Amino acid sequence: MAFGRPRRHFRVTDSTNSRARELAEAGAPHGTVVTAEEQTAGRGRQGRAWNAPPGKALLYSAILRPLDERHLLLPLAAPLAVCEAAEELNPDIECQIKWPNDIWIEERKLAGVLIEAHMPGRSSSGDAASQDGWAVIGVGLNLTIAPGEFPSELRDTAISLFGPTVEPQGTAASFPDPTGGGRGSSRRCLAERHPGGLSGAREAGTRFHRPKGGGRHSARGPATALATHSARRPPRSRAAAVLSGHLDRWAGADSDEVLAAWRSRDALHGREISWDGGSGVADGIEDSGDLVVLAAGGDRVVLGAGEVHLRL
Repeated sequence: MAFGRPRRHFRVTDSTNSRARELAEAGAPHGTVVTAEEQTAGRGRQGRAWNAPPGKALLYSAILRPLDERHLLLPLAAPLAVCEAAEELNPDIECQIKWPNDIWIEERKLAGVLIEAHMPGRSSSGDAASQDGWAVIGVGLNLTIAPGEFPSELRDTAISLFGPTVEPQGTAASFPDPTGGGRGSSRRCLAERHPGGLSGAREAGTRFHRPKGGGRHSARGPATALATHSARRPPRSRAAAVLSGHLDRWAGADSDEVLAAWRSRDALHGREISWDGGSGVADGIEDSGDLVVLAAGGDRVVLGAGEVHLRL
Protein backbone atom coordinates (compact mmCIF):
# COMPACT_ATOMS: atom_id res chain seq x y z
CA MET A 1 0.00 0.00 0.00
CA ALA A 2 1.36 3.42 -0.93
CA PHE A 3 1.62 6.38 1.40
CA GLY A 4 -1.17 8.95 1.23
CA ARG A 5 -4.33 6.91 1.77
CA PRO A 6 -6.22 7.28 3.98
CA ARG A 7 -5.42 10.92 4.74
CA ARG A 8 -6.65 12.89 7.75
CA HIS A 9 -6.43 16.67 7.42
CA PHE A 10 -6.88 19.15 10.27
CA ARG A 11 -7.36 22.87 10.04
CA VAL A 12 -5.71 23.17 13.47
CA THR A 13 -4.14 20.46 15.62
CA ASP A 14 -1.57 20.31 18.35
CA SER A 15 0.83 18.06 16.42
CA THR A 16 0.46 15.93 13.31
CA ASN A 17 2.88 13.42 14.81
CA SER A 18 0.69 13.13 17.90
CA ARG A 19 -2.41 12.55 15.79
CA ALA A 20 -0.63 9.99 13.60
CA ARG A 21 0.78 8.20 16.64
CA GLU A 22 -2.70 7.88 18.13
CA LEU A 23 -3.97 6.46 14.84
CA ALA A 24 -1.08 4.01 14.66
CA GLU A 25 -1.72 2.84 18.21
CA ALA A 26 -5.37 2.27 17.25
CA GLY A 27 -4.35 0.10 14.29
CA ALA A 28 -4.43 2.56 11.38
CA PRO A 29 -3.01 0.95 8.23
CA HIS A 30 0.31 1.54 6.56
CA GLY A 31 0.28 4.63 4.40
CA THR A 32 -2.07 6.70 6.59
CA VAL A 33 -1.09 10.37 6.40
CA VAL A 34 -2.00 13.23 8.73
CA THR A 35 -1.65 16.84 7.58
CA ALA A 36 -2.63 20.18 9.08
CA GLU A 37 -2.95 23.84 8.16
CA GLU A 38 -1.61 24.85 11.55
CA GLN A 39 -0.04 23.30 14.64
CA THR A 40 -0.31 24.68 18.15
CA ALA A 41 2.20 22.35 19.83
CA GLY A 42 4.55 21.08 17.18
CA ARG A 43 7.74 19.78 18.72
CA GLY A 44 10.90 18.28 17.32
CA ARG A 45 13.95 16.62 18.76
CA GLN A 46 14.97 17.53 22.30
CA GLY A 47 11.63 19.23 22.89
CA ARG A 48 12.29 22.21 20.64
CA ALA A 49 9.23 24.05 19.34
CA TRP A 50 8.35 24.14 15.66
CA ASN A 51 5.77 26.66 14.49
CA ALA A 52 4.84 28.21 11.17
CA PRO A 53 2.28 30.75 9.94
CA PRO A 54 -1.00 28.98 9.10
CA GLY A 55 -1.03 27.51 5.63
CA LYS A 56 2.60 28.30 4.77
CA ALA A 57 4.31 24.99 5.51
CA LEU A 58 3.63 21.36 4.79
CA LEU A 59 2.95 19.73 8.16
CA TYR A 60 2.93 16.02 7.41
CA SER A 61 3.11 12.74 9.33
CA ALA A 62 2.88 9.28 7.76
CA ILE A 63 2.46 5.84 9.31
CA LEU A 64 4.75 3.02 8.22
CA ARG A 65 3.92 -0.53 9.26
CA PRO A 66 5.05 -3.15 9.84
CA LEU A 67 8.39 -1.78 11.04
CA ASP A 68 11.17 -4.33 11.20
CA GLU A 69 14.86 -4.87 10.48
CA ARG A 70 14.36 -3.94 6.81
CA HIS A 71 13.86 -0.34 7.92
CA LEU A 72 17.09 0.19 9.85
CA LEU A 73 18.04 2.95 7.39
CA LEU A 74 14.66 4.69 7.51
CA PRO A 75 16.27 7.73 9.22
CA LEU A 76 18.41 8.13 6.09
CA ALA A 77 15.72 7.21 3.59
CA ALA A 78 13.11 9.70 4.78
CA PRO A 79 15.28 12.81 4.23
CA LEU A 80 16.03 11.55 0.72
CA ALA A 81 12.32 11.45 0.01
CA VAL A 82 11.94 15.03 1.24
CA CYS A 83 14.84 16.19 -0.95
CA GLU A 84 13.41 14.61 -4.08
CA ALA A 85 9.91 15.88 -3.33
CA ALA A 86 11.20 19.44 -2.88
CA GLU A 87 13.14 19.24 -6.13
CA GLU A 88 10.11 17.94 -8.00
CA LEU A 89 7.97 20.76 -6.65
CA ASN A 90 10.62 23.36 -7.54
CA PRO A 91 13.04 22.06 -10.18
CA ASP A 92 15.22 25.17 -9.81
CA ILE A 93 16.64 24.07 -6.46
CA GLU A 94 19.05 21.38 -5.26
CA CYS A 95 18.90 19.94 -1.76
CA GLN A 96 21.57 18.62 0.54
CA ILE A 97 21.26 16.84 3.88
CA LYS A 98 22.96 18.04 7.03
CA TRP A 99 23.52 15.02 9.26
CA PRO A 100 21.42 13.53 10.48
CA ASN A 101 18.24 14.73 8.76
CA ASP A 102 18.01 18.47 8.11
CA ILE A 103 17.30 19.38 4.49
CA TRP A 104 19.26 22.35 3.21
CA ILE A 105 19.10 24.70 0.25
CA GLU A 106 22.27 26.77 -0.07
CA GLU A 107 23.13 26.08 3.56
CA ARG A 108 19.74 27.24 4.83
CA LYS A 109 17.31 24.86 6.47
CA LEU A 110 14.31 24.04 4.32
CA ALA A 111 12.87 21.06 6.19
CA GLY A 112 13.38 18.62 9.01
CA VAL A 113 12.38 15.05 9.73
CA LEU A 114 11.41 13.42 13.01
CA ILE A 115 10.74 9.68 13.18
CA GLU A 116 9.09 8.09 16.18
CA ALA A 117 9.16 4.30 16.29
CA HIS A 118 7.34 1.59 18.19
CA MET A 119 8.79 -1.89 17.93
CA PRO A 120 6.66 -4.97 18.61
CA GLY A 121 6.58 -6.14 22.21
CA ARG A 122 6.60 -9.68 23.49
CA SER A 123 4.41 -11.43 25.95
CA SER A 124 5.78 -12.64 29.27
CA SER A 125 6.07 -16.13 27.76
CA GLY A 126 8.31 -14.85 24.97
CA ASP A 127 5.77 -15.49 22.23
CA ALA A 128 5.67 -13.44 19.06
CA ALA A 129 4.64 -9.84 19.34
CA SER A 130 1.00 -9.13 19.89
CA GLN A 131 1.25 -6.00 17.77
CA ASP A 132 3.38 -5.21 14.77
CA GLY A 133 5.92 -2.44 14.91
CA TRP A 134 5.24 0.92 13.32
CA ALA A 135 6.88 4.28 12.73
CA VAL A 136 5.50 7.77 12.36
CA ILE A 137 7.52 9.82 9.88
CA GLY A 138 7.07 13.52 10.63
CA VAL A 139 8.09 16.17 8.10
CA GLY A 140 8.05 19.94 8.37
CA LEU A 141 8.67 21.58 4.98
CA ASN A 142 8.68 25.35 4.55
CA LEU A 143 6.69 26.27 1.45
CA THR A 144 5.90 29.98 1.38
CA ILE A 145 7.11 31.53 4.62
CA ALA A 146 8.50 34.94 3.67
CA PRO A 147 11.92 35.96 5.02
CA GLY A 148 10.39 38.57 7.31
CA GLU A 149 8.13 35.96 8.88
CA PHE A 150 11.04 34.06 10.38
CA PRO A 151 12.23 35.32 13.75
CA SER A 152 15.29 37.52 13.45
CA GLU A 153 17.65 34.87 14.78
CA LEU A 154 16.62 32.43 12.03
CA ARG A 155 16.43 34.71 9.01
CA ASP A 156 19.97 33.83 7.93
CA THR A 157 19.54 30.08 8.45
CA ALA A 158 15.99 29.20 7.31
CA ILE A 159 14.46 29.28 3.85
CA SER A 160 11.23 28.39 2.04
CA LEU A 161 10.76 26.32 -1.08
CA PHE A 162 9.13 29.17 -2.99
CA GLY A 163 10.26 32.75 -3.12
CA PRO A 164 8.41 35.56 -1.38
CA THR A 165 5.37 37.14 -2.95
CA VAL A 166 3.18 39.98 -1.71
CA GLU A 167 1.85 38.38 1.44
CA PRO A 168 0.83 39.80 4.82
CA GLN A 169 3.44 39.73 7.53
CA GLY A 170 1.74 37.40 9.95
CA THR A 171 2.80 35.29 12.86
CA ALA A 172 6.54 34.70 12.99
CA ALA A 173 7.70 31.20 12.16
CA SER A 174 10.18 29.23 14.21
CA PHE A 175 12.10 26.67 12.18
CA PRO A 176 14.54 24.73 14.28
CA ASP A 177 12.69 21.41 14.14
CA PRO A 178 10.19 19.37 12.13
CA THR A 179 6.54 18.74 12.81
CA GLY A 180 5.43 16.40 15.55
CA GLY A 181 6.97 15.08 18.70
CA GLY A 182 5.74 13.37 21.79
CA ARG A 183 5.51 10.21 23.67
CA GLY A 184 5.93 7.21 21.36
CA SER A 185 8.23 4.40 22.41
CA SER A 186 11.20 3.19 20.39
CA ARG A 187 13.55 0.28 20.59
CA ARG A 188 16.79 1.34 22.21
CA CYS A 189 19.13 -0.22 19.66
CA LEU A 190 17.41 1.44 16.71
CA ALA A 191 17.43 4.84 18.37
CA GLU A 192 21.12 4.55 19.17
CA ARG A 193 22.19 3.19 15.80
CA HIS A 194 20.26 5.77 13.83
CA PRO A 195 20.73 9.20 15.37
CA GLY A 196 18.73 11.11 12.81
CA GLY A 197 15.29 9.71 13.05
CA LEU A 198 14.05 7.26 15.62
CA SER A 199 12.52 8.66 18.80
CA GLY A 200 15.10 10.05 21.18
CA ALA A 201 17.51 11.21 18.49
CA ARG A 202 19.38 14.46 19.01
CA GLU A 203 19.57 17.46 16.76
CA ALA A 204 22.54 18.80 14.85
CA GLY A 205 23.54 22.39 15.44
CA THR A 206 24.26 25.22 13.01
CA ARG A 207 27.80 26.55 13.40
CA PHE A 208 30.47 25.97 10.77
CA HIS A 209 33.81 26.99 9.28
CA ARG A 210 33.46 27.87 5.63
CA PRO A 211 36.22 26.21 3.57
CA LYS A 212 38.68 28.58 1.96
CA GLY A 213 37.98 29.23 -1.68
CA GLY A 214 34.26 28.55 -1.46
CA GLY A 215 33.39 25.48 -3.50
CA ARG A 216 30.07 23.70 -3.35
CA HIS A 217 29.78 24.44 0.36
CA SER A 218 30.42 28.16 0.06
CA ALA A 219 27.75 30.46 1.43
CA ARG A 220 25.56 32.45 -0.92
CA GLY A 221 22.69 34.81 -0.46
CA PRO A 222 19.03 33.74 -0.53
CA ALA A 223 18.37 31.26 -3.33
CA THR A 224 17.43 33.49 -6.26
CA ALA A 225 15.98 30.54 -8.12
CA LEU A 226 13.20 30.29 -5.56
CA ALA A 227 11.54 33.50 -6.70
CA THR A 228 11.29 32.29 -10.29
CA HIS A 229 8.86 29.58 -9.26
CA SER A 230 6.67 31.70 -7.00
CA ALA A 231 3.93 31.99 -9.60
CA ARG A 232 3.78 28.22 -9.98
CA ARG A 233 3.50 27.27 -6.33
CA PRO A 234 1.53 24.04 -5.95
CA PRO A 235 -1.21 23.69 -3.36
CA ARG A 236 -0.22 21.95 -0.14
CA SER A 237 -2.37 18.97 -1.11
CA ARG A 238 -0.14 18.41 -4.13
CA ALA A 239 2.98 18.86 -2.01
CA ALA A 240 1.69 16.15 0.33
CA ALA A 241 0.96 13.82 -2.59
CA VAL A 242 4.40 14.36 -4.10
CA LEU A 243 6.10 13.67 -0.77
CA SER A 244 4.01 10.53 -0.29
CA GLY A 245 5.16 9.21 -3.66
CA HIS A 246 8.83 9.72 -2.93
CA LEU A 247 8.47 8.37 0.59
CA ASP A 248 6.92 5.21 -0.82
CA ARG A 249 9.95 4.70 -3.05
CA TRP A 250 12.64 5.42 -0.47
CA ALA A 251 11.09 3.68 2.55
CA GLY A 252 11.40 0.38 0.72
CA ALA A 253 14.67 1.05 -1.11
CA ASP A 254 17.71 -1.22 -0.96
CA SER A 255 20.23 -0.20 1.69
CA ASP A 256 23.06 0.26 -0.82
CA GLU A 257 20.90 2.66 -2.84
CA VAL A 258 19.93 4.61 0.26
CA LEU A 259 23.54 4.95 1.42
CA ALA A 260 24.82 6.01 -2.00
CA ALA A 261 22.09 8.62 -2.45
CA TRP A 262 22.51 10.00 1.07
CA ARG A 263 26.27 10.31 0.65
CA SER A 264 25.80 12.19 -2.60
CA ARG A 265 23.81 14.83 -0.68
CA ASP A 266 26.03 14.95 2.42
CA ALA A 267 26.42 18.63 3.35
CA LEU A 268 28.96 17.99 6.12
CA HIS A 269 31.58 15.95 4.29
CA GLY A 270 34.94 17.66 4.61
CA ARG A 271 33.61 20.29 7.01
CA GLU A 272 34.98 21.11 10.44
CA ILE A 273 32.56 20.19 13.21
CA SER A 274 32.55 19.96 16.97
CA TRP A 275 30.61 18.01 19.55
CA ASP A 276 30.61 17.60 23.29
CA GLY A 277 34.09 16.28 23.92
CA GLY A 278 35.85 16.84 20.62
CA SER A 279 36.19 18.33 17.17
CA GLY A 280 37.37 17.26 13.75
CA VAL A 281 36.48 17.01 10.09
CA ALA A 282 33.36 15.13 9.00
CA ASP A 283 34.29 12.18 6.81
CA GLY A 284 30.95 10.76 5.74
CA ILE A 285 28.76 8.11 7.32
CA GLU A 286 29.13 4.46 8.17
CA ASP A 287 26.78 1.92 6.62
CA SER A 288 24.83 2.11 9.88
CA GLY A 289 24.19 5.84 9.37
CA ASP A 290 26.61 6.90 12.12
CA LEU A 291 28.76 9.95 11.42
CA VAL A 292 32.51 9.47 10.90
CA VAL A 293 34.87 12.23 12.05
CA LEU A 294 38.63 12.53 11.57
CA ALA A 295 39.83 14.07 14.83
CA ALA A 296 43.05 15.95 15.44
CA GLY A 297 45.98 13.58 15.22
CA GLY A 298 44.24 11.34 12.72
CA ASP A 299 42.00 9.45 15.11
CA ARG A 300 38.79 8.14 13.57
CA VAL A 301 35.71 8.85 15.70
CA VAL A 302 32.25 7.42 15.04
CA LEU A 303 29.30 9.41 16.40
CA GLY A 304 26.04 7.55 16.81
CA ALA A 305 24.09 10.29 18.55
CA GLY A 306 24.53 13.60 20.24
CA GLU A 307 24.76 17.30 19.41
CA VAL A 308 26.98 18.11 16.42
CA HIS A 309 27.93 21.66 15.48
CA LEU A 310 29.30 23.04 12.27
CA ARG A 311 31.67 25.80 13.32
CA LEU A 312 31.85 29.40 12.13
